[in-house]
Amino acid sequence: MSALPGVDTRLTLASDAVAKVRELEGVLRELPQVEIATEHVLHAGLYARTIRIPAGVVLTGVFIIIPTMLVVHGHATAYIGGESIDLVGHQVIPASAGRKQAFVAHADTYLTMVFATKAKTVEEAEAEFTDEVHLLFSRKPGAINSTNITGE
Repeated sequence: MSALPGVDTRLTLASDAVAKVRELEGVLRELPQVEIATEHVLHAGLYARTIRIPAGVVLTGVFIIIPTMLVVHGHATAYIGGESIDLVGHQVIPASAGRKQAFVAHADTYLTMVFATKAKTVEEAEAEFTDEVHLLFSRKPGAINSTNITGE
């Protein structure tokens, strides 16, 4: 993991920043879409979801309503909380509730979001972290999902 000297890497809310990401999201919806697969794991009271953003792709996330951990592996610029942050290598970031972020992948970049949950299904876990489930790639018709629910 590499540190970002002098930068608060906690991902936090800034209402004007959320509005800017929503504006970007509207523009991106008009462009050709890239299929993004989602890997889901429910194990030991934790839910983890991983996506890979291919190099050169710009992606906006849904509004996240709970605190989570975000694990980033690759190279991307993230716009979060009104700041652009260059994320290189492997980062484990405490991510606050009330955020909506955008990423530009400079290389294939993996994002894994993790949080504690009592959910028993992916649908329950998704509804726990966002009220925008209809915008999730994992909910789109023909979505590519892999799911591992251990029951532990």
